[in-house]
Amino acid sequence: MEPQLLHSVTDSVATVVIRHPAKRNAMTAAMWAALPPLLDELAADPLVRVLVLTGEGGTFCAGADISTLRGSPVEAQRLAVAAEEALAAFPKPALAAVRGHCVGGGAQLAAACDLRFAEEGARFGVTPAKLGIVYPASATRRLVSLVGPATAKYLLFSGELIDAERALRTGLVDEVLPVGELDGRVAEFARILASRSQLTQAAAKEFANGRTGREAHWDERARHSGDTAEGVAAFLERRGPRFTWSVSTSG
Repeated sequence: MEPQLLHSVTDSVATVVIRHPAKRNAMTAAMWAALPPLLDELAADPLVRVLVLTGEGGTFCAGADISTLRGSPVEAQRLAVAAEEALAAFPKPALAAVRGHCVGGGAQLAAACDLRFAEEGARFGVTPAKLGIVYPASATRRLVSLVGPATAKYLLFSGELIDAERALRTGLVDEVLPVGELDGRVAEFARILASRSQLTQAAAKEFANGRTGREAHWDERARHSGDTAEGVAAFLERRGPRFTWSVSTSG
């Protein structure tokens, strides 16, 4: 099967699937390069309110396809960083649904998502020390923000894998689900997010990611969005809100 990123949109949820079964869904250079424009397309789609990133079959992503590093490792890392940054900057909630191995570049992609849901038995590792590769500064900072300096150093220095339970304890994972329940829980949570205010989510994502100087921008968006009035009205009328503000159409 051709290594590729598959995507579909159902009920306001876009699902991107990493597909490279011959190498446990390792990312080729072409796959890294394809991710940013795909994310741009989904960000611009007003039907999309939530993104789910997962791997085909029983593995999330085993990292970068090492064969693509032989020619130009610096270029391969540049592509990986660009993909990671595009995912972190995706303006709508992004969830990683992880089963099996989530290693190297796979862990880099999962960490760039807003939240991570893992199936029991999943294994996580950050493995550049096994290859003599300098892990990108942006990915290192993101890892530290999730798990703290000590755990980040443990993962980066050793390249050892940790199980889903330890990943949960350290903050690398947000929920661990029994085998067979991952897809259902992710779909349920994605539906919850899709029903909430995209205005709130987009502003909160920027603030949580440390972007500053945009308070006035979001105050202006809030005044004209209609979401606040709808949320208050729905609360008083004891009904579900129907939020209409969209990142895709309003920026």
